[in-house]
Amino acid sequence: MAKYQIYLVRHGRTWFNRYNKMQGWSDTPLAPDGVEVAKQAAKALKDVDFAAAFSSDARRAIDTCKLIVDENINHNKITPQKLMEFREEFYGYFEGMNSPEAWYMVGKPHGADTFAEIIAQHGMDATKDFMKEADPFHDAENAEEYWTRVEKGFDKIDKIAKDGDKILLVSHGTTIRSITDRYNDGGFDITVSPKNSSLTMLERDNGANKVTSYNQMLN
Repeated sequence: MAKYQIYLVRHGRTWFNRYNKMQGWSDTPLAPDGVEVAKQAAKALKDVDFAAAFSSDARRAIDTCKLIVDENINHNKITPQKLMEFREEFYGYFEGMNSPEAWYMVGKPHGADTFAEIIAQHGMDATKDFMKEADPFHDAENAEEYWTRVEKGFDKIDKIAKDGDKILLVSHGTTIRSITDRYNDGGFDITVSPKNSSLTMLERDNGANKVTSYNQMLN
């Protein structure tokens, strides 16, 4: 195994982001301002010597990744690859619902009215477990199901990455927040969501993760 860096970028702003709706495995395109902020990220990262580029298999992540790779100094050497393991959390019954309403329904039985309150009072993994519990179909991912999936994604990158590599990975807000919470090395405030097209830095050393920066704006 190797020691390498992952440049973890959230996708550009989408229509569901604009309307503040739950967007897990559901997908909407990048909104015009989402394309522009992704292009800003691409310019900021254009001189990074990426050895490989990955995104989740959601269109919003694929499109953001392509914008960044097309601008990069290595655009002729790397081809973006899709990893479904880095999809957003699956919200089950709550997909597409207004976010404040969904999190109120999920958190209220546990004494929390908002997503941030659930995180502050019970922790990030509890948001997943509470959501599966509140889902009348119980289709939403709980923490165990979610992390089993994500860890398989890291294992796949391990098979490609070499010592010293810089890897681009375009993923999603709750996924980046969850990774930061679990592998936090800087006391980052994960009650604040990473902004669209922001950068979070992760060091992976022989299978061990360490997040070294969170939610940096690229402009």
